[in-house]
Amino acid sequence: MRLQLGKLADNLATDTGSKSHGTNKPTAMKRKRSQPDDTMDIVWQTPANPPQRQDYLFRDGVRYVRPYYFEFISHAKNRWAGKTIVDLFADEFKGRPRDYYVSAVKTGRIQVDGQKIPISYVVQPSQKISHFLHRHEPPVMAMDIQIIHTEPDVVTVYKPATTPVHPCGQYRKNTVVGILQAEHDLAPLFPIHRLDRLVSGLLIIARSASKADSFRQQIESGEVKKQYIARVTGVFPEDEQVADVNVNYNAREGRSTVEVENGPTGKSSAKGKSACTKFTRVSTNGTQSIVLCEPITGRTHQIRVHLQYLGHPIANDFLYLSESVPHRSIGGLSADRAAANPGLLLKVNHCEINESGSEDECAEDFNIDPMCTNCPDLPPKGYDIHEAGLWLHCIRYSGPDWTYECPYPKWASLS
Repeated sequence: MRLQLGKLADNLATDTGSKSHGTNKPTAMKRKRSQPDDTMDIVWQTPANPPQRQDYLFRDGVRYVRPYYFEFISHAKNRWAGKTIVDLFADEFKGRPRDYYVSAVKTGRIQVDGQKIPISYVVQPSQKISHFLHRHEPPVMAMDIQIIHTEPDVVTVYKPATTPVHPCGQYRKNTVVGILQAEHDLAPLFPIHRLDRLVSGLLIIARSASKADSFRQQIESGEVKKQYIARVTGVFPEDEQVADVNVNYNAREGRSTVEVENGPTGKSSAKGKSACTKFTRVSTNGTQSIVLCEPITGRTHQIRVHLQYLGHPIANDFLYLSESVPHRSIGGLSADRAAANPGLLLKVNHCEINESGSEDECAEDFNIDPMCTNCPDLPPKGYDIHEAGLWLHCIRYSGPDWTYECPYPKWASLS
């Protein structure tokens, strides 16, 4: 989709409080604030546009995505009906100030059923709402996605930590699926299991929907065995340990807790889901231990919270380590801790990534949008460019007649 926006958007970006900014006739958007005569058409991307190799930037061990224009589409929920378009966005999408949404409606960056509307427009149920946005994706560690094994209908890869498996939240191109499509021309792809973003290791991907369904049926019927390794605090017991306690995930806090039986009946009144993990010590150096983890169920953060419950949390898991463990500096704040502490936000100017370059040189990397609330920064506000992965790694999946494995990471050796 091609759209032209320009001086009106530039004016609104600097003075969103005024009532009028001249003509409503669209003009071409400025490429950069420093070059007022350089204009261009904006081409808006949708999920149908595949990632390309040139979409990525690499700086000091970090993979970035060049910011791009993207159309977010949603359909009005019943509870949205009766709200003005500005009230709707200000109430439901709090990541941007209200003045931004006023500007976006006036310039046509927010539309209803493909049409520009006034800021007083009242939303009706099921209407198509489009938000045309200058999209900044969070960065991930700049590690290649190693292809371990290929078959006609299956590919297995070594998923690097910090990279999500598939598009979710603010991530679209900076995902395993997106990078494999851009750098290896692999599509379509159907991941058959999930790995948390901060976890590394084996990821099995089907090349067809039918093959993916076959894998998922085996997983749901309990025919698939999963194995991970973790590096934990302390000397883990030599005998096998089993954590068979419910896990309750709190989406608002971004973390899980365990629920143990209590009271005279021995029953818990909490709402957690049943969860079981087996643990076996592989090695120890007296300070930390390498542990084999075999989850029987698959709850969110199950291995992490079960290790905490046993008194041996993952040694670099700052979301589940005891509060007595010193926290990292704000500069090392993880996305997990940022999710659990939304008041702690980071701002990293993209020009700081390349200390030898001037601001003008950095600005050449991507087009600065005058209405964007993230520009001129390269990453979106609130994300840590120096985030490290967890010491938790998937090493093996095995089914009735198949086994796939992944190499061990360097941290798995305590020597």
